[in-house]
Amino acid sequence: MPDSNPLAQKQAPDGPRFHALIPCAGSGSRAGSVSPKQYQPVAGRPMVHHTLDAFARVPRIHIAVVAVAPGDDRLSEPVAPFEVVACGGATRAATVRNGLQALAQRGARESDWVLVHDAARCLVTPAQIEALIDACQHDAVGGLLAHPLADTLKSETDGRVAATVDRSGKWLAQTPQMFRLGALAQALAQAGERVTDEASAMEAAGHRPLLVPGGAMNFKITWPEDFALAEAILGSRAA
Repeated sequence: MPDSNPLAQKQAPDGPRFHALIPCAGSGSRAGSVSPKQYQPVAGRPMVHHTLDAFARVPRIHIAVVAVAPGDDRLSEPVAPFEVVACGGATRAATVRNGLQALAQRGARESDWVLVHDAARCLVTPAQIEALIDACQHDAVGGLLAHPLADTLKSETDGRVAATVDRSGKWLAQTPQMFRLGALAQALAQAGERVTDEASAMEAAGHRPLLVPGGAMNFKITWPEDFALAEAILGSRAA
């Protein structure tokens, strides 16, 4: 029977290990902020610090990297165990590819698992991260946190409704997304710059990632009003 102790799994020398990669090189233009949104204060701290805190509370995470843009020194004191690496690229895909190389340079193996998570999903919880690891660690492909679509979905043409889209079987992709380092690096290299998440690259390579239920509060802060909602949620958790 596999050892269920998270610390034992983290320290096992022969089995695959679990690493974290946080792409943190985006500009956040849609959020309407002057500086990149991941550094905007939420509940008294830069948003990305809440994200890093959640992963720091997962004992099974072995190597952890935050991939920032070259010249970005705003994370001079990162949350342990994260190391800040100035390897950000022009696109998310490029940043993740460079981040995977940084992990490999620090001892991560191709057979190890990498959990890639948006810096702007600052409401993710350690329990959700652990649930993803538990669900995917013995899977042949890996998977991602996702949330079943609840709203009616419309397609649009010229600002008007073109059709109502059947929402059955539709999920909102979230992060973390967890795949083997070698397989993900190869999939990203083949997919190019247009993919917006790691699961898309794996799908393009012919894989079918596992959908692991996340939660409505694990949303990506994108629009100005999202900051107030995130602040309220973090405040309620602290209370």
